[in-house]
Amino acid sequence: MTESSHATKLNPSSSFSVKIRVKLRNRAGALAKVTGAIASIGGSLGEISLLERTLDFTLREITVDAGSTEQAEEIVQGIKSIPNVEVLDVSDKTFDLHKGGKITIDSKIAIKGQSDLAMAYTPGVGRICKAIAENPEKAFDLTIKNNTVAIVTDGSAVLGLGNLGPLGALPVMEGKAMLFKDFGGLDAFPVCLDTQDTEEIIETVKRMAPVFGGVNLEDISAPRCFEIERRLKEELDIPIFHDDQHGTAIVTQAALYNALKWVKKSLEDVRIAINGAGAAGVAIAHLLQEAGAKTIIMCDSKGIVSTKRSDLNAAKQEFAVAESGSLADAMKNTDVFIGVSVPGVLTPGMVSTMAKDAIVFAMANPIPEIQPELVSDRVAVMATGRSDYPNQINNVLAFPGVFRGALDCRARSITRKMCIEAAGAIASLVSPTELSPHNIIPSVFDARVATAVSAAVQQAARAEGIAQC
Repeated sequence: MTESSHATKLNPSSSFSVKIRVKLRNRAGALAKVTGAIASIGGSLGEISLLERTLDFTLREITVDAGSTEQAEEIVQGIKSIPNVEVLDVSDKTFDLHKGGKITIDSKIAIKGQSDLAMAYTPGVGRICKAIAENPEKAFDLTIKNNTVAIVTDGSAVLGLGNLGPLGALPVMEGKAMLFKDFGGLDAFPVCLDTQDTEEIIETVKRMAPVFGGVNLEDISAPRCFEIERRLKEELDIPIFHDDQHGTAIVTQAALYNALKWVKKSLEDVRIAINGAGAAGVAIAHLLQEAGAKTIIMCDSKGIVSTKRSDLNAAKQEFAVAESGSLADAMKNTDVFIGVSVPGVLTPGMVSTMAKDAIVFAMANPIPEIQPELVSDRVAVMATGRSDYPNQINNVLAFPGVFRGALDCRARSITRKMCIEAAGAIASLVSPTELSPHNIIPSVFDARVATAVSAAVQQAARAEGIAQC
């Protein structure tokens, strides 16, 4: 087995959780045989519920976390192979959670009688319409616009799954809307466009912009995403934010601030290798440069993004360097590896060539560029995008607070300066006494995060003169 093949062996996770209903003979040791079979296949036992018991049998519901759909099926087959055990039903908890969708729209007021109806709708609403037509700024006070974000996608780059189209992207956008609400108090709605034409996307977003206070672009493939964001920023006066770029960059920057503090290195002096030259990789590189990084080696599927290559798009050309070679070449004497690419591409052998006190951020999801346990003794700080390892680098630390701050001060745009200040705010929430190799970034459930990010964004917006209130 090669080094990289180990990377696909994932720890059990609730994202591959199943409920298994089984009928067992009511005899001592019957349940132990089932739990033993689950453990032998590598599943992680959750709740075990007794649904019914008679003199002859027991009926139980068992929750099991697996590392993949294949392992979940192997667990079910393992249980079925046990004598006198009958599997009555199997359900995928993740699919169950998504049934009927994950979000709804609720009214803020109750319509209990004629007077309520007359004010909320006709004829009273006519007065509100005229007031806004005469002064469009009143839309921010008298409609949902001041607290509403459009989550716009064309489904061309969904998670790490590729081009799934608008319907395939919808569950992700619903989830994003939940996070906006729960972490930022913002009302967000999925807008999954049935086109992947750059001009059509730009025109569509411009036409629907009057409803929204901001636009979060999501899962749009590079390099089209760069042009779409640039044009919308130029042509609209509300915040436009491509989260795959800037949300990822902000949280990566925050984590790196603290990781460098731990190893006592400066951003200006370290050599940084970024694997993945798409939306996230390019945005991370831009933000790192803005913050002071001097030496960045970017790699794509063909190796180092080099000035010797003739196949680079405009975004990659900005980061082309004189040296050339493979990712393995880029890793030699590198202080920091940042992966926003594909599973298993980084090997322990490559990591062993890094500089002393190496930092590795393997953020490919759901399977990282390298499994942390393979290099735990070779790196000073390790982070991934997964919740089942320490130091989860997750965009939810950034985008709710960024939009909360931008909308609260009516910022016309979101700038790199605002992103840098957001990163600093996130990093500051890990105190010097709390900082450790396993704690460089606050939890996504830390209630302080969105508030801190919002305050930092507003302060930066006012300093740059782009806040309107």
